[in-house]
Amino acid sequence: MSIMPDHWIRRMAAEHGMIEPFVESQRREGTISFGLSSYGYDARVADEFKIFTNVDNAMVDPKNFSESGFVTRRGETCIVPPNSFVLAHTVEYFRIPRDVLVICLGKSTYARCGLIVNVTPLEPEWEGQVTIEISNTTPLPARIYANEGICQFLFLQGSSAPEVSYKDRAGKYMHQRGVALPKL
Repeated sequence: MSIMPDHWIRRMAAEHGMIEPFVESQRREGTISFGLSSYGYDARVADEFKIFTNVDNAMVDPKNFSESGFVTRRGETCIVPPNSFVLAHTVEYFRIPRDVLVICLGKSTYARCGLIVNVTPLEPEWEGQVTIEISNTTPLPARIYANEGICQFLFLQGSSAPEVSYKDRAGKYMHQRGVALPKL
C-alpha cells in the first residue's frame, strides 16, 4: 500500500470528483488550516453540531440509539462541554476510489487543546460527507470552529482493488449527508 501525494489527490479531485468542494492548497491565515497538503487533505467541519448531554438521563446504546442524548446546534462555533463529545460532519463530500482506503487523523492544533478526533477509515467505494466524532478530554469547555480544518485524510492505494467494496456490500453509511447517527 502506498500513501498518495498531493498531485494524485488533486488529479483525482479534478477528474473524478473525489473531494467536493476541493481546496487546492493549504489555507491557514487566521484559520485552523484546511485544504490540500503534501500527503493528505485537511477537511473542514460544517456548522452543524450534535452535542451529547445528560439532561434527560439518556443512555448511549449503539443498538438502540436515542436522539434524546444530544442537542443540535448550528453556528460559526461550537462549545464542547468538559469531558463530553460532539458529532459533526465535513463540509466536503468524498467519493473513494475502489482501490483506495482513507484514514482520518485529528489535527494537532485541536489535539494540543485536548480535542480528539476519532480515527476513522473511509472504505473503498464509500461516498458521502464524513461524520466526525470529536471528544473533549479536558475538564474545561472547548471551542470548535465551523468551516475550518478539523481532521486530515490520508489516501492509501492498494496494489489491487478488493474483491468486495463498501458499495458492493451496500454499506449502511453510503451517500450520507449531514451527521449520520449510529445504525445497526
